[in-house]
Amino acid sequence: MKLLIGASPSKIFHLNEFAGELKKRNIECKVVIDTDVYAGFPSRNISNWFDSGKKLKKLLDDFQPDAVFVDRQTNFGLKIAEQKIPLLVHLRGDFWSEIEMAKNTLYKYPPKRTIISVKEKIASKCFEKSTLILPICKYLEEIVNKKFPKNQTNVLYQGINPNNWYQDDGMKLKHPCVGLLQSANIWGKAEQMLILKKLMKKMPDVTFYWAGDGPYRDKILPELSKYNNFKWLGPLKYPNEVRKYLSEIDVYSLLTGIDMSPLTLQEAQLMEKPVIATNVGGVPELIQNEKTGFLVEPNETSKLEECLTVLIEDEKKRKVMGKNGREFIKEKFSWEVITKQFADVMKNNI
Repeated sequence: MKLLIGASPSKIFHLNEFAGELKKRNIECKVVIDTDVYAGFPSRNISNWFDSGKKLKKLLDDFQPDAVFVDRQTNFGLKIAEQKIPLLVHLRGDFWSEIEMAKNTLYKYPPKRTIISVKEKIASKCFEKSTLILPICKYLEEIVNKKFPKNQTNVLYQGINPNNWYQDDGMKLKHPCVGLLQSANIWGKAEQMLILKKLMKKMPDVTFYWAGDGPYRDKILPELSKYNNFKWLGPLKYPNEVRKYLSEIDVYSLLTGIDMSPLTLQEAQLMEKPVIATNVGGVPELIQNEKTGFLVEPNETSKLEECLTVLIEDEKKRKVMGKNGREFIKEKFSWEVITKQFADVMKNNI
């Protein structure tokens, strides 16, 4: 069986890993950046608006895939579906909530409002014409089933290679410390980090590090940088700098207003770090509460402080939770496990 994978640039590393593991299961894969093959409107490059589709046609003629897997909803996927090739759409986030957030923030005014409306229509057609929608968590599958009750769905969690996550010294941080590793691309997610303002006042001896960046950085940094125990590290190179960062922190925390299946929770647990995360979306599916870490409700500063205090003061508990976390992620989310599940799904649907 042959599978063509159309990837977004930000996920090319992970989808190459995915393809490598699938080959072990006799599924021949070819990974391409979707917009390099077919872009169309709305692309930042105006010449792409008049894409003839020759690159895509040549790719399909040469590789002759039995199915095409995409990790975002673009003209590439839409063209595939129009040619009656089975389209498998991996849905990583709550597309509809994120669209509404974008409309109310970065995309409030024309012409950006026009661009996002076009993207929304393309995505809807991709979902409608797909052979299978693959939400990244059970929470998201429930949303998809309500939006597209006639479409087939199957949960496909993000896979990870445990061998990439090992102790890697080189970054020096001030201890005790809490590490955040998250982007500021969606305000509904990023704004939850602002609860650190209350927390840092109550925990002046603990240093909070944020690694990440995004368009909402300038809403976050001015508020948090007022505190001496907050440090911003900017974006880190993946995976090497991320691994060094996770090696050094004492506790990992994900403070988010909406999330489906954040990869950083898998990475932190594989690095044997106890995790504390906001109990939203699909986040609870990646944590064993009170065994690999703690779940706290949104804006629940007192509970967050309580959980952090327990972990900062109890090194033994940190180590036990860390070891539990690594075993949990290896057992449930390693590429070996995820690709076996996916291969079975392909056989039953293609």
